[in-house]
Amino acid sequence: ALSRLVSEGATRIAADMPLIDAPYRDWVEAARRLAELINRFNELKAADAAGLQGQVRTLQLNADARLKEWVFRHFTDLPSLPVAKAPVMVHHVPRYLAMRRSSGEDRIALVVFDGLALDQWVQIREDLSARVSEFSVDEGACFAWLPTLTSISRQALFSGLKPREFQSSMGTTAQEPSLWSKFWQENGLRKPEVTYQKGLKRSEQLAALEETLSRPTTKVAGIVVDMIDEIVHGAMLGKRGIAGQIRDWCETGFIEKLFTMLSQHGYHIYLTADHGNVDAEGIGRLSQGVVSELKGERVRAYRSEDLASSVPPEIDAFQFGKTGLPSDFLPLYAEGRGAFVPAGHQIVAHGGMSVEELIVPFVKIRMKKEENAT
Repeated sequence: ALSRLVSEGATRIAADMPLIDAPYRDWVEAARRLAELINRFNELKAADAAGLQGQVRTLQLNADARLKEWVFRHFTDLPSLPVAKAPVMVHHVPRYLAMRRSSGEDRIALVVFDGLALDQWVQIREDLSARVSEFSVDEGACFAWLPTLTSISRQALFSGLKPREFQSSMGTTAQEPSLWSKFWQENGLRKPEVTYQKGLKRSEQLAALEETLSRPTTKVAGIVVDMIDEIVHGAMLGKRGIAGQIRDWCETGFIEKLFTMLSQHGYHIYLTADHGNVDAEGIGRLSQGVVSELKGERVRAYRSEDLASSVPPEIDAFQFGKTGLPSDFLPLYAEGRGAFVPAGHQIVAHGGMSVEELIVPFVKIRMKKEENAT
């Protein structure tokens, strides 16, 4: 029965794919529908999944190709769209949260699950729904920055800036705490009222975090949960395998404990991600030494057109840059679901512009019913 649901769902989504001039909201909705489908597909028994793999993969490839066309035409419009109702891109998130504080949400926690794809959020949401009777969520999604790499998109997320505005630190996340603090100080908070913590993944770490969060002075918390990204970079069995590892992680109760703790201390909880992840296949290594400024499995960045053009013609890749990026930062993306690893190697990766990498969750979490919906 679940197999039939997945097959019928794939057919419906394929028939309803956004057109080239669709508003961005149509892509957000399509990405969310696709995520629900992928999560259901990952829940199937291996034999059932094998029978549907072709249909689901065709849908994913077609969605990615359609999104690529849309991105080439419309991505440049997204960074400057208004954020009052919800962030359109991840760098809008701090500004949106500042508006929420102005509307009476005194304490806010932004929980960033590094590398969490929408389908993996669906899995976590379903797990929390089963565990926590009063759990509810305001669903939403927004666009990551391109390229979908942590040092670019997560830094944009915490700073509220476009990548070219933190050009000197684009290759590292070391500036995140100070950029996060700077944003909030520019929006009326004092330094001790803002906290940032990364590297969270296990329940044993929560006591130390609670010490900071429980201080009456703490008003805004930025929290990075690293587990998904860690699982992704060690994945041997694709995204279906990752779903099994996420299931095991959920069993530890870490996520439930984190959200319960935040809720008990009066925080309004927002969850998002800096990018997602995607099943990819090697199309060949780029052995150009230190020519590439920034190396990712699905993207490379170069300092000039000449350097970017030095990629061998047999490597199926394309350029897309400019929007929000420094003029001397030219990303080169692997085509389709390709990755710059040995030909034929199957990996889970990010950096590219597939639906599963580019459109990420942005949701408000409620752990108890008495919180009024806003």
